[in-house]
Amino acid sequence: MERPEASAVFARFEQEARRQKKSKRKQQIVFGIVFILALMGSAHVGEVDIPEFWEGLPAFFNYFRETAPDLSLATFPSDVADWYWGFGKWMKGLWDTLLIAFLATLFGFSIAFLICFTASRNLNSNYFTYFISRRILEIARSVPELVYALIFVFSFGLGPFPGVLAVAVHTTGALGKLFSEVNENTELKAAEGVTASGGNWSQVIRYAVVPQVLPNFLSYGLLRFEINVRAASVVGFVGAGGIGQELMFAIRQFLYKDVSAIVLMLVLTVILIDIACEKLRHFVIGQGSI
Repeated sequence: MERPEASAVFARFEQEARRQKKSKRKQQIVFGIVFILALMGSAHVGEVDIPEFWEGLPAFFNYFRETAPDLSLATFPSDVADWYWGFGKWMKGLWDTLLIAFLATLFGFSIAFLICFTASRNLNSNYFTYFISRRILEIARSVPELVYALIFVFSFGLGPFPGVLAVAVHTTGALGKLFSEVNENTELKAAEGVTASGGNWSQVIRYAVVPQVLPNFLSYGLLRFEINVRAASVVGFVGAGGIGQELMFAIRQFLYKDVSAIVLMLVLTVILIDIACEKLRHFVIGQGSI
């Protein structure tokens, strides 16, 4: 025979389950309404027009047909040679782009590494330095690389140097945020052990935090290098050096075949960098060999 106390407990349990289910349903309805309103508002502001999209879609594929080279099997080597008539010049620009991306990633990684520990709430009890560090990182990443490139080109003139500065500043902000979030997910028992042994704050970071976070820092740094290759190409549009200047010239002169040749070089370069970075990361964390 079921006891009255058990029946009452079960009844309260059922009542609470129904209440939570009803509350969850209300939250889902509210979320759905907000999502639909946000979607409608975004579509209105973005002037999304489905009929216009379908009407203009053929022109999208026509552009790719315009940029595609004329290749035939009988004359394939000469056709490719004509397509890549500026290969030497473009390779020099691509090499400049890689160097811009490498230096920008190195500088951005280094500065982000120095700032991220004071920007981590669990590692920095001083709210003033925490607040300043977070705001510096936010300012650095909130402005697009292209805007920074315009500022630095105006200040230092045309060339790769403004491109390095522009990409490095944005990289500092982006990596600094990622690094600080990695720090905030670390296990602090090792830090407590270093502190109990008489270690100061810098020693806690050096011996307790850095060994835990360094693999993730490296992974984010390699990913950012891949991103920066594309960013370094874009800042070349405003005269900040690299292959972007050649690409912008080809676009302005309606040299569609040159555009496709340069874009293909960029795509292949990013693929090779991605493969190399993946192998390097696996080698560093001990899951493979180069």
